Amino acid sequence: MAQQQNKPQTQQDLNQLLKVRREKLAALQEAGNDPFEITKYDQTHHSDEVKELYTAHEEKLLAGRAKPDTEGMDEAEARKVINDDYNERRAIMDASPIQVSVAGRMMFKRVMGKASFCNIQDLKGKIQIYVSRDSIGEESYAVFKKSDIGDIYGIKGYAFRTKTGEISIHAEELTLLSKSLQILPEKFHGLTDTDVRYRQRYIDLIMNEDAKRVAIQRPRIIRAMQEYFDSHDFIEVETPVLQNIQGGATARPFITHHNALDADFYLRIATELHLKRLLVGGLERVYEIGRIFRNEGMDRTHNPEFTTVELYQAFGDLSSMMELCEGVIRHAATKVIGKTEFKNPFNPDGELINIEKPFRVVTMCDVIKEQTGVDFKNNNYTFEEALALAKEHNVPVEPHFISVGHIINAFFEEYGEKTLIQPTFLCGHPIEISPLTKKDPADPRFVQRFELFIGGKEFANAYTELNDPIDQKERFLEQLKEKDAGNDEANEMDTDFVEALEYGMPPAGGIGIGVDRLVIFLTESTTIRDVILFPQMKTR
Repeated sequence: MAQQQNKPQTQQDLNQLLKVRREKLAALQEAGNDPFEITKYDQTHHSDEVKELYTAHEEKLLAGRAKPDTEGMDEAEARKVINDDYNERRAIMDASPIQVSVAGRMMFKRVMGKASFCNIQDLKGKIQIYVSRDSIGEESYAVFKKSDIGDIYGIKGYAFRTKTGEISIHAEELTLLSKSLQILPEKFHGLTDTDVRYRQRYIDLIMNEDAKRVAIQRPRIIRAMQEYFDSHDFIEVETPVLQNIQGGATARPFITHHNALDADFYLRIATELHLKRLLVGGLERVYEIGRIFRNEGMDRTHNPEFTTVELYQAFGDLSSMMELCEGVIRHAATKVIGKTEFKNPFNPDGELINIEKPFRVVTMCDVIKEQTGVDFKNNNYTFEEALALAKEHNVPVEPHFISVGHIINAFFEEYGEKTLIQPTFLCGHPIEISPLTKKDPADPRFVQRFELFIGGKEFANAYTELNDPIDQKERFLEQLKEKDAGNDEANEMDTDFVEALEYGMPPAGGIGIGVDRLVIFLTESTTIRDVILFPQMKTR
């Protein structure tokens, strides 16, 4: 029998249940109680506020009142003493009631004749409601008895504590605010289909407390980042999403057509080049938090539409960016989450990641040498020698690789990045993969750049920014060669940006931080789809 009861509903059963819900709605409408005609409800409190208020009120009114002593009493006598104490406490509290008005979705209902209980879920949590026919009237009670899980109710009444100790609301007025015509997933198993979770986020938010937690924490993390940068005298700006030049990063763009101009435009792959123009204009410290679009693959850390913060500081350098990067991550972690040690989102069973300690600083060549024994720093390999080393170590080589720098980066991606678990600033990138960065004066094969790695994944990218217009033009020309060689992620020539640099851009540091990955880390989620409310999905 139990097995039969636990069998999944057939489509026929489901259709019948859906039909019943619509019949209930029709009956309500016929009786003049159409819930969809209600346009406003006076919600004075959320569930957690009710509990906090009642607890504080209780502590004030019952201050100094000791718990009943039942030692030495038999069971019946002890039960009477406890019950009498409860009634006395209730009488004191009910004489000075806390009146509240809450609203939310019904997630549980237990009907018991003339009195019933239900649970209402709102933004801040859940709270139990006591519903009595004598308190709300026969008509309202009849409507309540026919209500379904998922219906949205408004409740006016007063707070009290049950004999079991649960803070609840004694309903004095019950209003059906919206009728649920669909059936929520079964409460004990929840919403386990990840495809449904991401496609129908509204169901996920109803059924999954973690989903709601992340949805609330994400904007708070972004706000904490804004507060930190604002406190360091940075100006938040907005730059174009539609751009006529592909630049600011190495990535494959989305292309659209501007009808009025009869020209193709790109959805921006970075905000960098416009933000640097503002440095030229005299805005010494600028940042932008915004959406970026890259026409690339999707996996647990990549979505074609994602959020970054890019920041540029005139008269700053790589060390300035390191300080800001560490500072903003710690600030967001402590203010929003309240801790500095987190699970590795990409290996939850692995070592905990600590962001309180100073972040490690290491070069790309040092990491490669640690993992493979190949020393690109102290051996000035020819391109042919580097190719041979790549073949020997099974490092993938792309057709557009035209220099040793590309081979070095490929070595790191194959052997190095997965080893950087604790927060690490990776420096010493080859110049070929960093067209917007100043050269390292000690070794012009490399540039003044770092990437922040946490859990073996890149979280941030920072430069001592290139401000030499002649060098910048040469770098763009090299990028065009790569594009001709088949690299559709290479930058185009941005002549206006070069001209802007010719007016003079102050020495500067710049950084880009992946907001989505940071939210994954701080909320201890496991995939980018958990932290983007509506991620891109394959068409069914």
